[in-house]
Amino acid sequence: MSLRLAALGNSKIQSYQGSTTEVTLQLSTDPVKVKPKVFGDNFAPTSFSFLGQALLVDQRHQMRIPVRVIAATNSVKGLLPGQKIVVQAKVVKSKERRVAALLIVGKKVTVINEASQWARLLAHIRQGLRVASGGGDAGALIPGMVIGDTSKQSEEFKNEMRRSGLTHLVAVSGANFAIVSAFVLWGMQFIFRRTNYRLLATAVALAAFIALVRPSPSVLRAAAMAAVLLAAHASRRGRDSLPALGFAIAAVVLLDPFQARDPGFALSVLATAGLLLFAPRIKPIILAAPIAAMVFCSPLIIALSGYISPMSVLANVLAAPAVTPITIVGFIAALIAPITPLGAQLLVALIKPFAFWVTAIAEWTARFPVFTLRTGLYGFITALILIALLVWGRRKAAAALLVLILAFTWLQRFPAGDWQIANCDIGQGDALVLNLHNKRAIVIDVGPDPELIDRCLHQLGIKEIPLLILTHSHADHVGGLAGAEKRRTIGQTWYGNMYAGTTAQIGEYHITVHWPDGDGYSPNNSSIATTIRSKDFTLFAAGDLEPLAQERLVGKIGEVDIYKVSHHGSRYQDFQLLTELSPQLAIISVGAENTFGHPAPEVLTALERTGARVLRTDRDGAVAVHATEHRITVQRAKRWTRLFSWY
Repeated sequence: MSLRLAALGNSKIQSYQGSTTEVTLQLSTDPVKVKPKVFGDNFAPTSFSFLGQALLVDQRHQMRIPVRVIAATNSVKGLLPGQKIVVQAKVVKSKERRVAALLIVGKKVTVINEASQWARLLAHIRQGLRVASGGGDAGALIPGMVIGDTSKQSEEFKNEMRRSGLTHLVAVSGANFAIVSAFVLWGMQFIFRRTNYRLLATAVALAAFIALVRPSPSVLRAAAMAAVLLAAHASRRGRDSLPALGFAIAAVVLLDPFQARDPGFALSVLATAGLLLFAPRIKPIILAAPIAAMVFCSPLIIALSGYISPMSVLANVLAAPAVTPITIVGFIAALIAPITPLGAQLLVALIKPFAFWVTAIAEWTARFPVFTLRTGLYGFITALILIALLVWGRRKAAAALLVLILAFTWLQRFPAGDWQIANCDIGQGDALVLNLHNKRAIVIDVGPDPELIDRCLHQLGIKEIPLLILTHSHADHVGGLAGAEKRRTIGQTWYGNMYAGTTAQIGEYHITVHWPDGDGYSPNNSSIATTIRSKDFTLFAAGDLEPLAQERLVGKIGEVDIYKVSHHGSRYQDFQLLTELSPQLAIISVGAENTFGHPAPEVLTALERTGARVLRTDRDGAVAVHATEHRITVQRAKRWTRLFSWY
């Protein structure tokens, strides 16, 4: 790895960092659409990401060095590994250590050569299975389970698979290789009488399967294991899987040292180790595989994501019967799709009910809370101790530790007890929730990310939103709308057409709109500004309102108990209005290490001068507020003692 890093760091392409130049490169992976992102106030353009080999830079420096490419253009869609293109790209430093640079490509992309016949054939097979699989989540699941193609899966469905612990089903790994190799080896008995010929044909089929699904850490590990096992079977020297796993680890890391730091490869190895070492001890057998894999992988999962789903064991048990038929029949459908699309569709129709079953399991189990250990290091150590006690037979000690963890979890849950206001931690954006009880709430803005707002509302137990206020059109306030709407009932929506003087009474809250006044302003200064009053508190929230509009509100609001600070605490504030508000509590919704410098130091100083207690989501996490006769208590999700929570 040191040698690779030295080569990457000394590449000529490093001298072009920060500048735009012409680069000739060869694709190493398929272009994949990047998850939609929000940059500041706006949605980023649709872009594609892929790995490639930079061959010529600035028409004079020849090389062969790996790079990551982000192309904000549809012209790269449909390109295949092996093709060469010429791009005008800005060269920037990449956080991805396996590449020398990150190339940001605009619209200009010139294709030098067509893909090879082999690459086109594989592409036809992949595309044929996509088409034959049809629409919906079930149709998107089949290509993922058969060949690891997740291009049809929505972000919502990916989140459900991740939360339910079923993501591994759409990451081609040892299970797929075992199923495919067993099927091919069984089929070869009708063609070849000699065992060695059957094994050779199986090896060729697996090599083609690797090319079809595209190499990944788990695929490479599984391929190395399969090669060892086939060789052992051919030589009649035994098929001990544990040495095969050891060989697979060594072979993959020697070929690509960066796999040693790849979480996917590590999880793949741990899951296999769990099946070999721990599964034989588990009764009943039907639970052995999912429990063993989850137990061995859980320390790393917790360290990486901070949570683990107890329902994932049940989800895997329920989904297990569907895996083999989907994989085998789907594999046959993929092979015949370029020849007879109708035949492929008929085969897919046979396994579609199994796919519906898996998607239903994912949707159902994703609704349950996940066990969250907020600090990766502590979570990793805790899970490691618990697993060590289980593996070494210290069942009573493991049970006692588990009870202690669950008790501590209950004490440290967020939000604990009653709450009236919650400010979600949704990154650089706004999302405020007012509790109407009985799983109902008023929501002001929904942040930039559907997953994050859905997670927050799920954590708060919100199923119905009688009033949704979208203060203005910027993406960091409205981008998460789909997440707020997910399995929830939305009543009224205030957006854009609200004017000063509008009032409403919803539950215990009286809402007054103070702005906009109807004149044409910029989006920020057209934000809906409201006060929300109850017998226990007064709240003022005004989206991204800036001084031009804020100064028009001086003398109209008065003192409030809680101020959701405008525009993420930017320096664009009217300090006279801030002094008039004189809040007890100021909440700043802001993303960690954002590039805008929010919140501004002068705003924090001004708030402190008014006597306000300042909470900010980048440091405190989500905030829950309880008020009794204008006396305020708060809970923070990111306290140093808060290692565990349910959400």
